[in-house]
Amino acid sequence: MLEDPRLQAAVQLLGRDTVKQAVVRAQAAARDGEVEPEAVADTAVAALPSSLSSARPVLNATGVVLHTNLGRAPLSPAAVEAIVSCTGYADVEYDLGTGRRARRGRGMLAALAAAVPAAESVLVVNNGAAALVLATTALAAGREVVISRGEMVEIGDGFRLPELIASTGARLREVGTTNRTLAADYAAAIGPDTGCILKVHPSNFRVEGFTASVPVSELAPLGVPVVADIGSGLLAPDPLLPDEPDADTALREGAAVVTASGDKLLGGPQAGLLLGQAEVVERLRRHPLARALRVDKLTLAALEATLRGPVTPTWLALRADPNSLRTRSETLAAALREAGVEAEVVASAGAVGGGGAPGLTLPGWAVAVAESYAAPLRLGTPAVAGRLERGRCLLDLRCVRAGSDDAVLAAVLDLPRAAAPTGP
Repeated sequence: MLEDPRLQAAVQLLGRDTVKQAVVRAQAAARDGEVEPEAVADTAVAALPSSLSSARPVLNATGVVLHTNLGRAPLSPAAVEAIVSCTGYADVEYDLGTGRRARRGRGMLAALAAAVPAAESVLVVNNGAAALVLATTALAAGREVVISRGEMVEIGDGFRLPELIASTGARLREVGTTNRTLAADYAAAIGPDTGCILKVHPSNFRVEGFTASVPVSELAPLGVPVVADIGSGLLAPDPLLPDEPDADTALREGAAVVTASGDKLLGGPQAGLLLGQAEVVERLRRHPLARALRVDKLTLAALEATLRGPVTPTWLALRADPNSLRTRSETLAAALREAGVEAEVVASAGAVGGGGAPGLTLPGWAVAVAESYAAPLRLGTPAVAGRLERGRCLLDLRCVRAGSDDAVLAAVLDLPRAAAPTGP
């Protein structure tokens, strides 16, 4: 059976053991009379997995652009191509001209520096939390980190900023109150044991009412390094996100180093960005912890392509035209109704997600079907994740490529009739 050309090709992709197991199961089915003997090879081929990875691709119909549970930012075609191009050997830290060792990821670092002119130097580690840990460890291990009580955030899945900082060996010096912290509070806390001031953007919640916070521009003159954790990775001001801090502005206001994530608003792979003063960034780069947190060649390639390439899927989804979304939703709903599925077009409030721009609504439209569709759609092929709202399953096409609308339609229509009700 393994001589079948289709199975031979599968061996190259999936390995002999996986293919052999599929053949053995198909042969057993033939012995039990479940399939005809001449159909054993076809049955084995049909049973083969498309990939050895257990991770399944998902069509994101939630309307949440940076959905953490779905891997945050989808990579651009340019980033995907860059990853594929260096899956073999690559000049990650090798100078092809001289044949000698070169700085690791120098092309990516140059692209990041060019994207943020105010940064004297840049560094990349494996995620945003790692960037913050490296900065506070190098600047304040065994010393104090001054931080506002209103910025003692939890970043998700139970990870709390105070515990993260404490793990570096630094001591937290809290100032101000939950809703109001003044420049005088920081000034009074600074002393010979101060390692740095940590300014954290509370990116996944908002405090409104009687509030006060201190900008980087007022913290920088206090005489100690300011670490600005802007979180969502906006490199420059964006009119769409007026309340979201950006790296270039924070550096111009005097931050010693800015930390951010690469897989949020930047739209790239998971990475932690560190941008800042040359002396400070070099200090971070030479710290022993930096080696443990460095990124691999695939991340370097994808991040450089994201920085140099065309606009990302994240950029496009954030700016999706509501009129276009309505037209696409109406087309999908009409096709579903024609097939006997109750569907209607409703207004939908999309979100940035990923701890970015809390409270900002992205107006759009979605197709509402019965709530009972949600679970079968998640388990189908392709998997489709919708959003449950007011007893309905909303299929928001904001994060679905226009060419994939038919895939959403097929996913609904392919559901077994028992799992696919015809009424809401």
